[in-house]
Amino acid sequence: MSRATAFFRSTIGLKFLMAITGLIWVGFVLGHMLGNLKLYIGAAEINAYGHHLREFGYPLMPKMAFLWIVRVVLLAALLTHIRSAILLTRRAHAARPVGYKMSQFVESTYASRSMRWGGFFLAVFIVFHLLHLTTGHLHRDFEHGEVYANVVSGFSVVWVSVLYLLAMIPLGMHLYHGVWSCLQTLGASHPEYNVLRKRIAIAVALIVVAGNISFPLAVLAGIVR
Repeated sequence: MSRATAFFRSTIGLKFLMAITGLIWVGFVLGHMLGNLKLYIGAAEINAYGHHLREFGYPLMPKMAFLWIVRVVLLAALLTHIRSAILLTRRAHAARPVGYKMSQFVESTYASRSMRWGGFFLAVFIVFHLLHLTTGHLHRDFEHGEVYANVVSGFSVVWVSVLYLLAMIPLGMHLYHGVWSCLQTLGASHPEYNVLRKRIAIAVALIVVAGNISFPLAVLAGIVR
């Protein structure tokens, strides 16, 4: 077994993989939300943004090639993240097969303790989101290329908007603890940095959640129509 293989099979290596793949998704989620803010500028702007993403790099590469590269990287990062989490959980259970008779949480937060069920819910939500606003299979009035119309008609369905709003709860907790622990794993764990690390984690979580919940609320309130 090579040193690299041995490292990525170790507990430290798995935590490193979780940190890197987690940061990839944090970057995507933040960028995705910021790009979607073009919804407030108007239909022409956000539709042009979607068109630009589909044809980015053309004619040096085929149309949609850039999007598919991003999708493959995100899928690989997600699967690696999930696999690492499962292996670390199994090792933790194996190290203590019998639980404590009484649990008293001192250092851990609810965000950290909810990472497993929150991660499962987010994985299911990602599939729904893709089928809803990317492929249109779960969208009643989906039109390819019409980003603005798809968002407005999609969020006009109350239960769909409620689902998106509820999904922001585990997303916010996952982002907060994920960013905090990722920075710790990558070496930013020191009394001088811990306060800053916490502030960065809170800021990222709040910015993403606030931006994302604004979209369905804006549609339901008639601000975007």
